[in-house]
Amino acid sequence: MAHDIYPVVVIFGVSLLVAILLYRPILSVSRKLNIYDNPEARKLQKVPVPVMGGFVGFTGTIAGSLCLGAIYDYKTIIPLIVAMLIMLAAGAWDDIRNLSPYTKFIIEIIVVLSLAYVNESPLNDFHGLWGVHEISPWIAWPLTVVACVGIINAINMADGIDGLSSGFCIMIFTFFSWQLFRSHDFVRAAFGLTIVGSLIPFFIMNVFSRKAKMFIGDAGTMMLGIAICDFVMAILTKDSPSALFFDKKDVCLIAFVLAVLGIPVFDTLRVMFGRIMHGCSPFRPDKTHLHHAFLDYGFHHLEITLMEILLNMLIIFFWMALDSSHFSIEWQLYGVIAANIACTFGLYWILLHLKK
Repeated sequence: MAHDIYPVVVIFGVSLLVAILLYRPILSVSRKLNIYDNPEARKLQKVPVPVMGGFVGFTGTIAGSLCLGAIYDYKTIIPLIVAMLIMLAAGAWDDIRNLSPYTKFIIEIIVVLSLAYVNESPLNDFHGLWGVHEISPWIAWPLTVVACVGIINAINMADGIDGLSSGFCIMIFTFFSWQLFRSHDFVRAAFGLTIVGSLIPFFIMNVFSRKAKMFIGDAGTMMLGIAICDFVMAILTKDSPSALFFDKKDVCLIAFVLAVLGIPVFDTLRVMFGRIMHGCSPFRPDKTHLHHAFLDYGFHHLEITLMEILLNMLIIFFWMALDSSHFSIEWQLYGVIAANIACTFGLYWILLHLKK
């Protein structure tokens, strides 16, 4: 597989370079068009901040994709690129005009269903978990919608402090691309690394720059969310390259996906559960995320971002340890769920009570 690494490095480098070159022009456009994220009671920034960072990621990804098309047959990712463009446009409209949550949900559902239908990749296989393999379409399609819309909104809700959502996405696509590369799904693995390359310059500027700071916005989080959904479906759907490669090795792919998406997904579940328990809408914005608890305890944005990403990586390494120790696929899943609950529900409770 070594000969396949060099084209991937080139593709990654192109997306990285294009994102670096286009960052300031896109920042300038955001300022000229007066597209800002303005301070509110539930937001942490004190001044308006340009909010077109998602376009940096998209343009860098497209540049890398053009190189990808010169090396591989990349027809399989064209539906994903179209889906990302639709979500980018919908998110940008939300950044400018504030779409209602229900409108966004409808758009997300339509795009998820369309992408799964075109790619023939609904979440339709449990890969031997509890002895279950392929499941009925009557279960698979609703499961696909619930899981994917949940992932999109988990990435969106992680966009609360500098670098957190983009940092999570860099980590997520790195591990997904690693798994896809191992299963010889080279096209999607390379595409994932184009996304990583396009996000690195944005992450650095978002975290370390004051004068040139830009937020990724709903345009960016919705675009990245649908890309993550595509990768999840590509890994978990029946007869995918990953399924054919790893099912024979007693690897729990569902546990792997939950480990990679752990902190964003389980923290979102905790927040929504807490809102329901207090009689509020699960979609009502508040300041009860894990990063808010860290902020209240006195940590800075970069510290929180790095801590949450490292926590998530520890969960992934824990899954790797379970897998390499030949635990059953069921116990791999139980272990990952327990680790995610401990790192979100448990850690939030500890921070809350230590502060008191």
